[in-house]
Amino acid sequence: MKDFVNKLYRNHSLIYKVLLFISTVFLIVYLFPKSGKFKYNFEKGKPWQSESLQAPFDFAIKKTDAEIAEEKKQIHDNSALYFTIDNTIESKINNSYSDAFRNVFSDSLPRIQLVSLFSVGQEIINNLYAYGVLSESHSFSNERSVVILDGRVEKHKTLFSNLIKQDGVVSVIDKVLKKYNYSGYKTNFVSLFFDLIESNLVFDKAFTNKVLQEELDKIAYARGSIEKDQLIISKGEVVEGNKFQILKSLQSEYESQVWNEANYNWILFAYTLLVALALLMLLLFLRKYRKDVFKNNTKVTFIFFNILLMILITTMVVNYNSKYIYVVPICILPLVFKAFFDARLGLFAHVITVLLLGFVVPNSNEYMFLQIMAGIVTILTISELYKRANLFISVGQITLIYIVAYFAFFVIHEGSVETIKWETFIWFILCGLATLFVQPLIYVYEKLFGLVSDVSLLELSDTNSKLLKELSNKAPGTFHHSLNVANLAEASANEIGANAMMVRVGALYHDIGKMKNPTYYTENQSTGINPHDELSSKESARIITDHVISGIEIARKNNLPDRVIDFIRTHHGTSVVYYFYMKEKKDFEDVSKLDFSYPGPKPFSKETAILMMCDSVEAASKSLKEPTSTKIDEFVENIINKQIEEEQFLNANITFKEIQSIKKVLKHKLANIYHLRIEYPE
Repeated sequence: MKDFVNKLYRNHSLIYKVLLFISTVFLIVYLFPKSGKFKYNFEKGKPWQSESLQAPFDFAIKKTDAEIAEEKKQIHDNSALYFTIDNTIESKINNSYSDAFRNVFSDSLPRIQLVSLFSVGQEIINNLYAYGVLSESHSFSNERSVVILDGRVEKHKTLFSNLIKQDGVVSVIDKVLKKYNYSGYKTNFVSLFFDLIESNLVFDKAFTNKVLQEELDKIAYARGSIEKDQLIISKGEVVEGNKFQILKSLQSEYESQVWNEANYNWILFAYTLLVALALLMLLLFLRKYRKDVFKNNTKVTFIFFNILLMILITTMVVNYNSKYIYVVPICILPLVFKAFFDARLGLFAHVITVLLLGFVVPNSNEYMFLQIMAGIVTILTISELYKRANLFISVGQITLIYIVAYFAFFVIHEGSVETIKWETFIWFILCGLATLFVQPLIYVYEKLFGLVSDVSLLELSDTNSKLLKELSNKAPGTFHHSLNVANLAEASANEIGANAMMVRVGALYHDIGKMKNPTYYTENQSTGINPHDELSSKESARIITDHVISGIEIARKNNLPDRVIDFIRTHHGTSVVYYFYMKEKKDFEDVSKLDFSYPGPKPFSKETAILMMCDSVEAASKSLKEPTSTKIDEFVENIINKQIEEEQFLNANITFKEIQSIKKVLKHKLANIYHLRIEYPE
């Protein structure tokens, strides 16, 4: 059990990467669309560019949305309105009519006329209740058919115009009175029927909607079918008319095939394989070409997190409305990776991400071409991200590439620019503006993941910062030495293509540990008094070597990034404090080198190796008397060759050729520092 636990502990980094890999794969697959995907791209009015297509299975030719909408409109316009009738109302009114008539018309009128008026009133009632009187106003068309129900039995079938509205009673009275030339009695009859007439029709909305829905449910969404192996379209044939609708139907069949129990596991397995393959390529790239990144679980997590985040955002936009996919600033990905790592890793991760997004976005070929081109331009144009102008210029170039590439694709597909969608250019501009968000995003990532970008390095390189000011006050000689080393290291890094900004910052802070006991270092001894004269060689060596540990403590206390602290840890490697070691050997025969050695570790990158060389050369150059170009050349060669012999650069990925280039830079710089004249032959 103990061996098993120890084995897990030794391989915990690898186990973490495996778990991260598996979880990322499944999260990405989860975001993928849960339906089939049509593998052909086509547009109406354009030639079919793929091979001749035969039906892979039987499917129905679906009607267009416009056709279905028109059918629904016709059904809605022609559907009947259902009203329920109350038969007791008409009987009640007929029973009350005689009494109401006598109350309105005077007995002084001739009997014959009263009988005639009474009959006219009955005809008005018959006309009003021929179909019925509505209980409320409705805005239906007069041509809509109406079914009047007595219970659930159809009693009448008519048009809506034949039903009497509340405000239509007076017009019916007027019409009947004109027929019998009794218009002079209109006021009497209006008064008579004002309180007498009651509505007997109520609109049955629920039943009407139920019947309407039954009719809508009968709509056929297909018009014909295509049999398996039937030729759908030939290569070069223009996609239009019925051909276009057949292709849309086939596409719809693919996209509507939601993963079911029969094919779910296989499709899920296939997606998982492809995503795992893509992410595995990324991990293999890191393992082979970026070992320092691969070994750092935080950095690997950071890379996977950003890829997953971009896929999540793009998926959300596609689900909302796919026309906005070009608003998503995918180019933030290579920008962020280049800021924290390098251009090659940024481009590789960007391409992997775009390939994965090809499963999500529509018209994937065009999308992937545009995004990969934009990513290449991003990597090529962005340099020194901490300079704000560079970011704006690069974003402008990225936006221009988007616009030019989209324009070219559109002309290829359409054959003209007359129908170009200018609004897409607005999406590209918005994408460019969103890309500018990379600056605050980098700051957030630095705090969340503890990474260091060029922007942070620029801030740290400011000699007015609190820590460097303190160094200049407590140890002015050390501060001046650090500035000289920074200049030498920056020039050397530029010569071999290393991170010059990182080296400069590391050089500025590499000796901050000397603030603890500044007078024990010769560059700060302005009075001529050397406190080492009162100490033993071992004590002196311990004080000298302790400035590395003290520097690390001060750096951590001031929240310096780990990448900067690495320079403090490694700038002396495991070298020996040679002066005090030789002094001790004069007095004692048995002397251990470990007592006079720095704790290490040795430099493990080009940048830390450069600092070791420049620091040793600059510090030792102060001892040169009457320097000449020959002396300087021999001096630089001796110091760096000795470091090579001691295998100080064994762990650094620096070549002999690069070391030779650094030597040339140091010789040239030292010659300029000492203002050497040309040596003439004697």
